[in-house]
Amino acid sequence: MTMLERSSLATRHLLQIRDLTASEILRLLRTASHMRGDLKPFAGALAQRSLVLLFEKPSLRTRVSFEAGFQRLGGGVIFLDHTASRIGERESVEDTARNLSRWVDAVVIRCVSHGLLTRFSAVSDVPVINALSDLHHPCQALADLAALSAHGIDPSQANLAWVGDGNNVCHSLIEAVATLGGRLQVITPKTCRPSDEVLQVAAARAFRSGATITCTDDLTAVEGVDAIYTDVWVSMGEGGDPAAKMESLRPYQVNAALMDCAGPQALFMHCLPAHRGEEVTTDILDGPRSITLDQAEFRMHVQNALLLSLLRPDIVHTKQI
Repeated sequence: MTMLERSSLATRHLLQIRDLTASEILRLLRTASHMRGDLKPFAGALAQRSLVLLFEKPSLRTRVSFEAGFQRLGGGVIFLDHTASRIGERESVEDTARNLSRWVDAVVIRCVSHGLLTRFSAVSDVPVINALSDLHHPCQALADLAALSAHGIDPSQANLAWVGDGNNVCHSLIEAVATLGGRLQVITPKTCRPSDEVLQVAAARAFRSGATITCTDDLTAVEGVDAIYTDVWVSMGEGGDPAAKMESLRPYQVNAALMDCAGPQALFMHCLPAHRGEEVTTDILDGPRSITLDQAEFRMHVQNALLLSLLRPDIVHTKQI
């Protein structure tokens, strides 16, 4: 079976945004837009297919968007709750992957350690999708780009500001902007900067795409951006001293003053769930400039587009998307 027959993507798994080329990202966004507008042409596309979700962390948007999306395309979903027993504790990660490969068509994993995804995908015979790890959240970044596009902002020319903690969601946004082009100001305390390894990968991609990725602690860097993006200051299960971290991040709250500094054109973005009164004030989160619910909605559409590209590339090619 050729690569084209197997998948319309060059990668077999999606563990981080860097697994995708710019053209592949844009094709996924187009497919997601088509599916959001009219799902009928894709009805039954994944009939007789099975998807398993392995989740070590709680979820609302990720679980429901994968389950609802796959079911709308005609497939069946199995959820395995690993919040009490980590993947690999009862039997090895490798044995789990090899067994699941005999029964299901794709595996979605939400886990504590990105290293688990690497081990699992190395022996899996079916596609593995990262639904969040400590280092990356690629499906969220794809949904973010789709939401921006729906609001008239070209993802390859967007001018964005990330404010707060340089976490896994930030890493995926960095890789997305670096791959497509545009500008991203990552505004964090010096102690909360994103991963050096992610920044190195992004620099190489930005050299080819013309993107600009800037890391600073200066909040005035939000001036003129198309959107300000933030996330919770302390992630689920994060170690260290959360009180000290939150104290360092207090000046980085997204509020009316910061949005005014950005300008009247700036949208507000958050991957949710949000901690109101911490990283963002309620008036901004629930205000007219917030596109957080569009980001959440597009999770289902981009994930459907991704699953179709991995499992039914013939349909993606037939629709000439």
